[in-house]
Amino acid sequence: MTTPDAFAHLPELQGQLIPAHASGLRLTDEVLAEWDAQARGQGLPAHWRLPDSDVERSRRQVLDAITARQDDLWVFAYGSLMWNPGFHFDEVRKATLPGYVRRFALGTTIGRGTPDCPGLVLTLQRDSDNHAGQQCEGLVFRIPAPLVPEESRLLWRREMITGAYCPALLPLQTPQGTVNQALVLTANTAHPHYRGDLSMQATAATIASACGRIGSNREYLDQLVAQFSVLGIEDPYVHALAEMVQRAC
Repeated sequence: MTTPDAFAHLPELQGQLIPAHASGLRLTDEVLAEWDAQARGQGLPAHWRLPDSDVERSRRQVLDAITARQDDLWVFAYGSLMWNPGFHFDEVRKATLPGYVRRFALGTTIGRGTPDCPGLVLTLQRDSDNHAGQQCEGLVFRIPAPLVPEESRLLWRREMITGAYCPALLPLQTPQGTVNQALVLTANTAHPHYRGDLSMQATAATIASACGRIGSNREYLDQLVAQFSVLGIEDPYVHALAEMVQRAC
């Protein structure tokens, strides 16, 4: 269980995160079965998600060294993990990842959209404009070593369900010091759901209209902006998009 001590660095976050036991994105076998049933009901093919064996193979390829050493696992949060991590943790800090930016560039047909009206969720990608000092601010959670096998398995199911991210272990900067290796989920630009070609206007129009199993696309954006306010995070792209969505609605 996550204790109040986990918020020692960020007491303002207490009460701002959905507890793991209440998270609809903690993909236990039961929750995953519900997602599969919904996918069938929407007419999605049986292969709408990766086989469990492929997801597990990906997890082991990235985390084998960490689990073998029985190390804690740090997880970088830049999107929905910032308010709904869905896993148990012992510590959370603010964190910065240099050279990367958030973009709503991943299509979704089940979580925040449908096959008829796909939504968009965040990806993390290298700054293509090469702006000096560009970085992504978010949170980093520490999962204690004894919990890493189970908590990372459920996290992998959630984030790698269609293989739309490229998981990597990268260094992060935090006010308490450098985290040498944190799990970072970057964009898989070769994935068929990647929508990096969308304009800001098209992105805003999609977010304003899409809705899926776990809520509307606009709610996702609103929750992100609300968490930025709690944490004092400035992201010009996200704030500009939020203003455009507000006007579209």
